[in-house]
Amino acid sequence: MKVRRNSGPSRFGLFIFTALWLGVFAPLGAMAAPYAALVIDARTGEVLHSRNADTQLHPASLTKMMTLYIAFEAIKNGEISLDTKVRISKNAAAEPPSELGLQTGHRIAFRYLIRAAAVKSANDAATAIGEAISGSEAAFARRMTRTARALGMTRTTFKNAHGLTETGHMSTARDMTTLGRHLIYDYPQYYNLFSRTSTHAGLKTVSNTNRRLLASYEGADGIKTGYTRAAGSNLVASAKRGNERIIATVFGGKSSTARNAKVAELLDLGFRRAPSRASVKKPSIPAYVGNIDTQPGQAGKTIRLVGAVKKSLRPKARPGASQVVLANAVAQNAEDDQAKLQAGITAAFAQIDDTQSPDATLRPAPRPVGEVAEQTLSAAAEVVKPEPEQEIVTRLSTSGERHWGINVGRYTNRFQAEKVLLRTALAEMATLDGTLRKVVQTSRGFDANFMGLTEESAELACRRLNARNVTCNPINPS
Repeated sequence: MKVRRNSGPSRFGLFIFTALWLGVFAPLGAMAAPYAALVIDARTGEVLHSRNADTQLHPASLTKMMTLYIAFEAIKNGEISLDTKVRISKNAAAEPPSELGLQTGHRIAFRYLIRAAAVKSANDAATAIGEAISGSEAAFARRMTRTARALGMTRTTFKNAHGLTETGHMSTARDMTTLGRHLIYDYPQYYNLFSRTSTHAGLKTVSNTNRRLLASYEGADGIKTGYTRAAGSNLVASAKRGNERIIATVFGGKSSTARNAKVAELLDLGFRRAPSRASVKKPSIPAYVGNIDTQPGQAGKTIRLVGAVKKSLRPKARPGASQVVLANAVAQNAEDDQAKLQAGITAAFAQIDDTQSPDATLRPAPRPVGEVAEQTLSAAAEVVKPEPEQEIVTRLSTSGERHWGINVGRYTNRFQAEKVLLRTALAEMATLDGTLRKVVQTSRGFDANFMGLTEESAELACRRLNARNVTCNPINPS
């Protein structure tokens, strides 16, 4: 009998091919990203839960936490301002989604790039931030890695500003948790960005990539999501309940829903294990490294190469004084030169602080009044060294006719009240020129007052402040 042979592939061969495809090739596209997690008590840094926390993994858009940290640092140190118009490069405009939709050659205020990167997790905005600060994304990535080392993030290396997968661009759950804690404590004035469910980013209103957890978990107020195929769904999340604050980090979630559920579970674990009372031990602010490798002719500025301001420079009450004086300085011929006026005012603050802080560092970094007024006291009270020809004059309101005042709110501590007074004074120079800044402690808190106004000027100041949604009430002499 003759046996017929099949001229096509044998069933056995087809079986082997199918098995190889399903067992070897198919999992490559669907392989789950490695899982890692860390939970800490944000107040003390104590680890409450850890799993694979030191395994180097792809951070995805958690990277933007460092991009934003350096952006805040650059603003503080005078490298750039919130109002600086940034020109978008072809490189930034070409970044894939998530994106704001920036176009090559477009100019946009730096503040909007920050909002888009923090809330929308926009890759084009992150790249534009890096280029604006360091001149190129590669130079910025090197600064990111240097800053990571200064923060104690020993197993992190950055290759870009946005977090898209790139060889060598790696971090760990522990390092990203460390970075999240520094964002909370080093730049509290900007931390509210991460809790906004939406924000206007110049070109359009954008929604928060973390809005579902923010809406569903009690006390959640940030921080940053991330996703790539290589990384899985990542999240560094923080939640505050009463005096307790917990940070939970997850790498390698199978989906955003699964990741959020796991993070909620870990936050719950953290609140169960953390003590109800604990003293806050803030992390040390790292040394300022700046753009130390910027080449001549390259964009970006080097303000200081080494060292950092060791203390926040802000006007304090002199020993024995019943009032804290707001020094209003005017430069020579300032009525015709707004820039000199701004520099003179900031220089006056330097004179006040110099008597209190002999080790304070002076740096040339004049800023627009609008920008300074938006920042908190530590950023607003950065001092400026005046030009030699400028004559700095400080004067107090001593007129016997100026018996009125205004109140701009009541606060829980003196620092908050002084911060608001300084910010308000810088934003409203036209009506508060020559006034005295005074914090009055009562049984209900600390009142922030400006004294030394006429009745007319007090009413005018309040009208202008109320128009900007700033609390203001006149104080009559009686």
